[in-house]
This record gives sequence, C-alpha cells and structure tokens, in this order.
Amino acid sequence: MPNRILLVEDDPAIAEMVHNHLTKESLAVRHAPDGEAALRLFAEEAFDMILLDLMLPGIDGMEVLRRVRSGSTVPVLILSAKDSDVEKALGLGFGADDYLAKPFSLIELSARVKAILRRVSQYASPSAVHAEQSLLRIHELTLHPDEHLVTKNDTPLNLTAKELLILKLLMSHPKRAFSKEQIYRSVWNDAYYDDVNAIQVHISRLREKIEDDPAHPRYIKTVWGIGYKMGDF
Repeated sequence: MPNRILLVEDDPAIAEMVHNHLTKESLAVRHAPDGEAALRLFAEEAFDMILLDLMLPGIDGMEVLRRVRSGSTVPVLILSAKDSDVEKALGLGFGADDYLAKPFSLIELSARVKAILRRVSQYASPSAVHAEQSLLRIHELTLHPDEHLVTKNDTPLNLTAKELLILKLLMSHPKRAFSKEQIYRSVWNDAYYDDVNAIQVHISRLREKIEDDPAHPRYIKTVWGIGYKMGDF
C-alpha cells in the first residue's frame, strides 16, 4: 500500500505540480486548498505525512500544525515562501519535522519526503525497536529509545522527532563532536543540502527544552569550528 500524503497548498499551480510529481513517485496524495479542508481531511482519513504551506486562507498553516500536533505525531514538512529564520524557527518550534523554502525543486522535495517516510518506517519495524532497548543516561537526562521519550529528573520532555534523534546521536557518543553535516546526514538520513539553519534551529529549540539555562548550555556544547557535542559532567 502506498504511503498517503496530505498536501495542504492554496496555490493551484504548485499543488498540481507537487501532486503529479509525488504520484509518479508511487505516493498517494490528497490535496487540501486551505486550513479548514486540511483539518477535515485529517480527521476523516489516515495519513503518513503532511506537506503544509504556511500562508493559507482562513485557518493558517501554523494553526493547522498546532491542531494536528495536539493529538498526532504524524511527520509534517513545512513548505514556506518566507525564507526567514524567524518563520522557520516558529514552524519547527510548533513541532514540524522539516521545512523546505519556496521555490523548491521537485527532486529535493522527493528526497525530503522519502527520507522522512523511511525514518518513520525504520522506527516502526520490530527489529529497530528491539535494537533500541537500552536507556541512555547523562546526568539528569534519560533517553528511552524504545518509547521515543526523553525525561529530565523523571519528568517527560516534549521533544519533536528530529530533536529526539539529534539528542540520541549526541548521547550515544558523549565524547565525540559532530559537525552540522554529520548531524544532518545521520538524523535526516539523506544527502546534506548545506542547510545550516535547520541544524541551528533544532539545536536552539532542543536547548530550550533540556537546559536549565539555554544561554549557558551544559548538555549540548558548541565546539567552535566543528559543531556540537554533549557536555562533560
């Protein structure tokens, strides 16, 4: 059965282009031209992923994302014509898994979609679950791979899928410094698009959730000229 994609896009030309391309990639695509239609379809049908434009008539993309995230962890890839860090950070902070700035190439869109679906499939497989039973602990943080959960002093933290994967990578190799490219390749499971902002935004949001003082992080340290590593306790 093909993966089902909910495409939320108010521009008919873009919607048709994306729909036709992803259909040729053996994906089942349903189109919603606005936020209200998107929420209605999402309530009525099961989807494996959402492609979400931010600038929508009526209910905007951020509100759609907020409502979806109130009861679902379905992967969301934001499509945004506003290529500012503020817009991206806001989208990611609301729980989006990734973003793609307009105009985008259909080849890159396909690559992002397939990478996200592949990662979700790997998490759902019994072998992947079996391989991730061991807890990861660093100071007050505990990562429960089998439950996809992070706790701090036994209090659950509300991390997105990408934030959890980044933290898992760093906690699994606490002595090692990872470059932005290495983090991207490992977490996104895809070719590196020189998208430094994606890593920086996720690290910033992750620090806000796990650090006592995000301005002076103890858990995720910046290694100048290299990237990031776990702090020494």
